[in-house]
Amino acid sequence: MNTAEPPAPRPPHVHADHTGHEELFRTRFWICLVLSVPVISYSPAIQNWFGFSPPAFPGSALIVPIFSLIVFAVGGVPFLRMAVPEVQHRQPGMMTLISLAILVALVYSIAALFIANGEGFFWELVTLIDVMLLGHWLEMRSVRQASRALDALAKLMPDTAERIRADGSIEMIAVGELRQNDLVLVRPGSSVPADGVVEDGRSQVNEALLTGESNPVEKEIGAQVIAGTMNGDGSLRVRVRALGDETMLAGIMRLVKQAEASKSNTQLLADRAAGWLFYIALGVAALTALVWTIALGFNVEVISRVATVLVIACPHALGLAIPLVVAITTALAARNGILVRDRRALENARLIDTVIFDKTGTLTTGQQGVVGIGTIKDWTRENALALAAAVEGDSEHLIARTIRTAARVGNTGAGVPYARVENFQALKGRGVRAMVDGHEIHVGGPRLLELLHAQIPESLQDFSEDAGGAGQAVLYVVRDGDVIAALAIADVIRSESAHAVRRLHEMGIQVVMLTGDSEAVAKKVASELQLDQYFAQVLPENKDQRVAALQAQGKRVAMVGDGVNDAPALTRANVGIAIGSGTDVAVESAGIILVKSNPLDVVKVIELSRASYGKMIQNLFWATGYNIVALPLAAGILAPWGILLSPALGAVFMSLSTVIVALNAQTLRRMRLAG
Repeated sequence: MNTAEPPAPRPPHVHADHTGHEELFRTRFWICLVLSVPVISYSPAIQNWFGFSPPAFPGSALIVPIFSLIVFAVGGVPFLRMAVPEVQHRQPGMMTLISLAILVALVYSIAALFIANGEGFFWELVTLIDVMLLGHWLEMRSVRQASRALDALAKLMPDTAERIRADGSIEMIAVGELRQNDLVLVRPGSSVPADGVVEDGRSQVNEALLTGESNPVEKEIGAQVIAGTMNGDGSLRVRVRALGDETMLAGIMRLVKQAEASKSNTQLLADRAAGWLFYIALGVAALTALVWTIALGFNVEVISRVATVLVIACPHALGLAIPLVVAITTALAARNGILVRDRRALENARLIDTVIFDKTGTLTTGQQGVVGIGTIKDWTRENALALAAAVEGDSEHLIARTIRTAARVGNTGAGVPYARVENFQALKGRGVRAMVDGHEIHVGGPRLLELLHAQIPESLQDFSEDAGGAGQAVLYVVRDGDVIAALAIADVIRSESAHAVRRLHEMGIQVVMLTGDSEAVAKKVASELQLDQYFAQVLPENKDQRVAALQAQGKRVAMVGDGVNDAPALTRANVGIAIGSGTDVAVESAGIILVKSNPLDVVKVIELSRASYGKMIQNLFWATGYNIVALPLAAGILAPWGILLSPALGAVFMSLSTVIVALNAQTLRRMRLAG
């Protein structure tokens, strides 16, 4: 959410709500485009430019006005209807400007045809309607593009699930019959039926359609899985944690709908620009009529000049300037695992100068891991870790799983082989004991050393004190009564966090950390990541106060958190960014949601915001800038020197600005976000 003060939006009833009308505008666009072909083909101006003559037959002279009237009825009338609220509330915008242009073009063209036997603005009328229909179609289609992959994913949702009964037997049931805490079997190559946690098995799951992660994600005991994702070659037993509307997919769908209803500040700026152009066009038209009437008297030429001004004042490109960029930006964001709930949040991200990260689950994994190993002489870290993992092999304690995971991954990325153990025994509240190759091995904390009357060797004293001072838990590996190694256990810093902080610093952005952890833990993480500032021992309900304090210093703050305990801070921040996976993605407090728990995606958000805003402003300039030249020329400011802008040449200028806007927006597709 954005608590900064954006330009005041129009009352919601002033701008027509097009939500759900995508199909209508798409159909009307294609119908009008086809009907415009004969209008353009039989227009004398087009024939003169390109040097061709279409077949003539009885009644062919009526093709242009008849087909133009049909295009107006099919594609133009909806704009007149949408202009009514703007006129009623005296707040002219895009709809009023479009309606003015197409009405003037139609009335003048019919009058010119039957009264003055002139050509009129028929082909300009139909092309203007076509382009505006296309712009509105793209505007409504833009956010849906982000959910196209989600639509495909929804089709992969299985209709049935294999539920495992208490006696171990398996029953096939409809997915709708699943209940929370049910245990389901996910066979190789099948879809996950519900959000849940792996209780048994190991496999790789394809989450590309949801998270943008191109490589299959390794899943083992304790890992979260998402409904609708595709299982790989392994078999998984999953405990159901979320169903139906509570799943990650359902949450994303809700976010997409909210984004569809939101408007960016730049879109509101485009609406205001249209309103300004409306008054400017009326003013220039009135001045044109006055001056030409004084000079020549009231005649057909005066009406032609006034009509030319009013038609040219409505730029085709203004209807495309923002929707094209939004469509491309939304697609880019979705491909990178970024979901935009409020478009203004993405737009305002470019102004951020301070990013606050919640520590647990954001800069860190939120899971305990082995963050350091100290050993005595003649023992390597790998061997000490392997010995500890072997002894902890039969234990189901959380710390035991942490040590086993560290041994599998290894500090150097290579797995560490387990040794053979015998006579495993859990020592309640103190640790574990086992026999390994004839040696008695104990693993545990300080209370274990008290039980064994073991002393910490001098070579491990500094390691233990440093780890304890940083708020880390220390486990000792004891062999035949002698301490041979110490393992530091703590919340593991994400591998991407340091890179993300470095990139943010390069962008001129300060990085701050909020945490409820102790001063020692916070200082350790802040030092390792080279953060600019940190706040320790902050209660969840007080995090928003820290955000407000930074804002009071003039900072524009983005808050990045898990979206649960951080909700007040996310709401308070200028831009709230929720990071995480599973059902956390449905958080209502943030304007932007990162599907993957990757701090680097915050860098992507800011990069994308800066790039897309730049393109929007450029497009608004190209869409309206030509009026600086075109309107005075259309009014006849250079008429004394024999220079007049014809309606046909004005239409060329409009078409050229439309092409420039379209090409400029497309350059965004080549953008590569932070990796």
